[in-house]
Order: sequence, then C-alpha cells, then structure tokens
Amino acid sequence: MPDNKIHIYLMPGMAANPSIFDGLSLSSDIFEVHTLEWFVPDKNMSFESYAKKMCDNIFHGNPVLLGVSFGGMLVQEMAKHIQTRKVIAVSTVKTKEELPKRMIFAKYTKVHKLLPTGLVNNVELLAKYAFGETATKRLDLYKKYLSVRDKKYIDWSIDHIVNWNQTQPPKNLVHIHGEKDAVFPMANIKNCITVKNGTHTMIIHRAKWFNENLPSIILG
Repeated sequence: MPDNKIHIYLMPGMAANPSIFDGLSLSSDIFEVHTLEWFVPDKNMSFESYAKKMCDNIFHGNPVLLGVSFGGMLVQEMAKHIQTRKVIAVSTVKTKEELPKRMIFAKYTKVHKLLPTGLVNNVELLAKYAFGETATKRLDLYKKYLSVRDKKYIDWSIDHIVNWNQTQPPKNLVHIHGEKDAVFPMANIKNCITVKNGTHTMIIHRAKWFNENLPSIILG
C-alpha cells in the first residue's frame, strides 16, 4: 500500500525535549508527525557530523524538517545531507549574519566559554539560555520541557550556536519568527513569516497559530 502522507520530523530547541510540540495538531489524513531528540555529542564532534548522525533517524524519503531555535539550525544542516520536501526554521536564524551582536561578540572573545553551564540542573538558568526568559512563573512547565541537562551537550550547543558559519540557507527553507523573540531579535532577521507578539517560546504558547498555518505553509 503506497504511503501518500507527508512525513514531518520535529526537532526541539537546545536542551528541550519533544514535549514542546505537544500543542501541535495536524491532520493525520495528510501528515504523519515524527519527533527527534538530542543526543550527547562525541568529544570534539563537529556540527556537520552531528547533523549527519541525526539524519540516521530519518526513515522516510523527502520529509519536511521542522526545527526550533538551535534545532532550527540543526535541520538546516541536516538538509545538506538528505533530500527534503521543505525545511521549516522556527525562532532561529538562517545565516551567521542574523545572529545577534552579543553572540558575535562571544564568538570572538570566547566569553561564552565562561558561562556557568555546570549549573545545568538549575532550571531557571537553563531556561534563560534556552528560551531567553526567566522561568520563575513557569518553573514546573520548564522542568517538563528542558530535560537535556548534560554539561558537555550544553557547552557544545552554545559553542556551535555562536560559531555557526552558514551564509546561504536551503532553497526550500521557510523561516517563521516571532516579532518579540528575545534570543534572536527581529531586528536582525530578514525574509520570514512574522508571528505577531510571538516570543522565542511561541511553539509552546502559540501552538494554535501553528495548527492554523502550518498545513498551508507545508503544502504551499
């Protein structure tokens, strides 16, 4: 029996698990949704090697890859190694030129290597890194979402975010960005679908927008 469904693979943001996508609901008549999860990288593993290894978890041809934040960078890297129907980058950047100045500053000063990532079990601190907002009001919620708390993984992730060197995004990329994103400010972003009042965590808090708009974005 032929498989006529569009397969969508979802990649969460830094330190997050697939529960950030719990609010998404797409028609099972048209789409089949799969989730990807972070693994702790091997020592000195390049971003390219990590992306290639993550591609081993793609079991359908010509899928849609959707990634959030650092996961949005990763699916763009993955698309360099497999054929994709579409790449959807949410709350992230398409090129190194869209990185905020503080991250570019970190790249050249290595200041990011001084961050207290050993405190990864401090969920409030981890939320500041991963979501760009303090977690005091939503601490229990963020404990659910932010489960990847390995120091080696966090160090590796931050280093590859600030040192990302992409200059040309995939041709079939769609970039969705919130106008109030605090991690990757809108001022640096070009050529995207803008979500009014959307923050860096809009995949969680604005799931209704994605449920209403993703089908036409994927099929369009």
